Amino acid sequence: MTKDRLYLFDTTLRDGAQTSGVDFSVNEKIVIAELLERLGVDYVEGGYPGANPADTEFFSQKRTKNAAFTAFGMTKRAGRSASNDPGLQQILASQSDACCFVAKAWDYHVDVALGCTNEENLEAIEDTVKAAVMAGKEAMIDCEHFFDGYKANPDYALACARTAYQAGARWVVLCDTNGGTLPDEIHSIVTKVQEIVPGSHLGIHTHDDTGHAVANSLAAVDAGVRQVQGTLNGLGERCGNANLITLIPTLKLKSQFADRLEIGVSEDQLQDITGISHAFDEILNRSPNRHAPYVGETAFATKAGIHASAILKDPQTYEHVAPETVGNQRRVLVSDQAGKSNLLGELARVGITVDKADPRLDRLLSKVKEREALGYAYEAADASFELLALRELGEVPDFFQVDSFKVMVERRFNAIGDLITVSEAVVKVNVDGETRMSVAEGNGPVNALDMALRKDLGKYQAAIEGLELIDYKVRILNGGTDAVTRVLIESHDARTQRRWFTIGVSSNIVDASFQALVDSITFALLKAQES
Repeated sequence: MTKDRLYLFDTTLRDGAQTSGVDFSVNEKIVIAELLERLGVDYVEGGYPGANPADTEFFSQKRTKNAAFTAFGMTKRAGRSASNDPGLQQILASQSDACCFVAKAWDYHVDVALGCTNEENLEAIEDTVKAAVMAGKEAMIDCEHFFDGYKANPDYALACARTAYQAGARWVVLCDTNGGTLPDEIHSIVTKVQEIVPGSHLGIHTHDDTGHAVANSLAAVDAGVRQVQGTLNGLGERCGNANLITLIPTLKLKSQFADRLEIGVSEDQLQDITGISHAFDEILNRSPNRHAPYVGETAFATKAGIHASAILKDPQTYEHVAPETVGNQRRVLVSDQAGKSNLLGELARVGITVDKADPRLDRLLSKVKEREALGYAYEAADASFELLALRELGEVPDFFQVDSFKVMVERRFNAIGDLITVSEAVVKVNVDGETRMSVAEGNGPVNALDMALRKDLGKYQAAIEGLELIDYKVRILNGGTDAVTRVLIESHDARTQRRWFTIGVSSNIVDASFQALVDSITFALLKAQES
């Protein structure tokens, strides 16, 4: 039996960015795009070129290797041609493979929001799709408010979908923009739409305002759509979008879908999905949802009692899928085998090959668990994890040793009488038996430490000339004045264009930061030596 191809469209960087409190920098967008490439989605919607400086810069070059890099925008304005619409032209000029244009599919919104006629809206859809195709882009139309529009005026909603398809749109995406439609309605309406647009050209975009975004997406897929849109961890405006981290395992592992549909996520990529989900939360500087389906800490946890007894006899008694398939693990027992399997996968991902029978793995596993208990989280700190692994499994050169460091924060009046706060750091390092002391002032204690530490490393100085700290995140792991602090630092080497993350944990925020800084520089020197 030939399986239909189902395409995965991620809109984390566009629709997910509408989440309250979320504002992605260009560097964060680059890192998230890399996570999405790891996951294996087919489309990465990167944002709206021209809408803000970050999105415009992000689309100044192609940011994906395998996924179609997709720009979002609006159809042309009524009363002007596509060639005379600056917003549309900027989207077409972006370094994207595909363009997804939002179009009103509810006549009420055409009147109230756009202030044009129904016919002008249809003309805008047609002209925009044709312009995108002429520009060599894969064209898509997001039929905004489609389901509400269909329930209010089915003929007009269908006319919008038909116009987009006949103009040459590769995908006509049906959007439940307000998130109020239920699965049975979704299934029924999608079935009707296929009388004018084949399912092979239909997509689904749902919101979670009734808690049914995933269910609505699955209902649409079951009814015949062959593109499904969503975000990492369900990020999105109001209550969020359909969660791809839940959708992907369901589509991949449940026979109702897996027996007749194929997605572009391999078994190895599926086993990486828990790590990707947690790494994304680290980028957002928030704690992962412990109760998330498939990837949560408690997704395969069972308390002592009759359930635990049954799990020990046969895991299938209380597990709907094997946790290893999604990179998670059972939490009835301390399962060294499950833990070791996950560890081997992480080692392979960072390029470390080791035999599964190697006794050093047990030591490394114990070390990782010990450090995780202290608050370290390595899903988003690949460089620190690689250094930890190499120290246990191989060898990391002793490039330098830190003898001591000191930070002073002073508030004083400057020469012109302004009250300022100054941070000064002193770092003593030992390089090849020679002590070197560096002093630096910075914009805060961490910046001062960073500058002092990188100021003089002797013969290694040239190897870190292109190194810069580009992001810094702090999370308090427990409350109170004795709180434990976790620091995540993102570093970048301008010469090699390599970027990496390091982590530090301590009850002292400066100490945690310094741990992450030392790891960052050590990793830079290690990679310089390898190359």
